[in-house]
Order: sequence, then C-alpha cells, then structure tokens
Amino acid sequence: MLDAEMETKLGYSKHEKSDNENSRNGYYKERNINTTYGSIPVSIPRDRMGECKSDLLPPYAKSINGFEDKIISMYALGMTTNEIKDQIYELFGCQLSDDMINDITDKIMPEIQEWQKRKLDRIYPILFIDATHFSVRSNGSVVKKAAYIVLGISKEGKKEVLSITIGENESAKVWANILNDLKNRGVEDILILCADGLSGIKEAITAVYPSCEYQRCIVH
Repeated sequence: MLDAEMETKLGYSKHEKSDNENSRNGYYKERNINTTYGSIPVSIPRDRMGECKSDLLPPYAKSINGFEDKIISMYALGMTTNEIKDQIYELFGCQLSDDMINDITDKIMPEIQEWQKRKLDRIYPILFIDATHFSVRSNGSVVKKAAYIVLGISKEGKKEVLSITIGENESAKVWANILNDLKNRGVEDILILCADGLSGIKEAITAVYPSCEYQRCIVH
C-alpha cells in the first residue's frame, strides 16, 4: 500500500523511466505499527529529496487503525473487488491489488464464524423466520440465493438476529436444520414462532420444538 502511494506521488512505477528529478531511495528504518489486526513491522518507502511524505502513515504515527474498516465496510455493502479498488484509489490515491483486498476481507471470516456459533438464550418468547432472495455472481453467471433469517425477541423484549444462513431455494427441510442448529446452540424452548405458509413448515417446527405454537405471518 505504501509502495503504491510512493508511485502515485512520484508519478511513475518502479523500474519505469521518468524525467522526474526525484526518485526512490530505499526505505526508512522498519518500525512496528498498530493495526486493528495487531502490531506489524512496516518499512516506509523513502525518496531522495525527502518530499514524499506518506498520507496514510504520517511521520511518527504509531497506528493505521480504521483503514481496513473502510475496505470491510465497502465489502459488506456488496461492492466488488474492482469497485473497492476504485473507491480506495479516489480516497487515498493508492492502487491496491486484488490479493491485498481479499486478504483484508478474509480476516472477518473468523468473526462471522464465531457469531454463527455463539451461545443463545434458553428461551425465546417469539421467533420470526423468513428467507429473502437475492442475485449473486457465481462462476461468471448470476444465480439466485436465499438468506434464511431468524429474528428473536428476548425475554427482555429486545430484537436479536439469531442466525443468517445462505442456501438455495427456501424449503421446510432447510428450516428444520436451522432450528436444530438453534437447539444445539442452547435454545431449549420457543413459545411462538411466526412464519409464512411455506409447505411443510408447521411440521418442521413441531418436529424440533413440539410445544411451540406456530402463528402464520399476518402479511401472508
């Protein structure tokens, strides 16, 4: 990232010929920088005339927290790698590689997995379940996917998203698997479960939570 910033400031790429009197001059002494993912050693590029000061990591700065957050936020909004690259270039003047963006976004996967497996309350008075459908790119074509969403109301009356599972077309069998997963994560009882009129959904609910009352969504 810092090398890309130096290229932008000098106006030419490494090993490229230029009329610019200024040029690269190695790196400053390596120092540790704090990031949201821990402390990392960084070597900051140096120019011969000392004119190119880094905007991303100013002199004496000890951290660069927040830069990765911007990339992850754009990723969460559904932006493609190329769109993220363009936005970062406009914001910071840096030309990031696909690998670098992927490395940053991949770091959120452990957090997602931890969230998906977290322990839940023993009892939820009300659960709402539904699937939302959207189009995604897969192997060069656009396909339909379903996001199975479970929204719970806690005993304190607070809304909480308990689960989001990506799958194919909505089916009662998938919902049964998701409800079993909730049971494995500590949900012993649900008083009322509200869902649409999907074929087989009532039987799927009863199979996992026999005493749960099924209420059909009033919209349906």
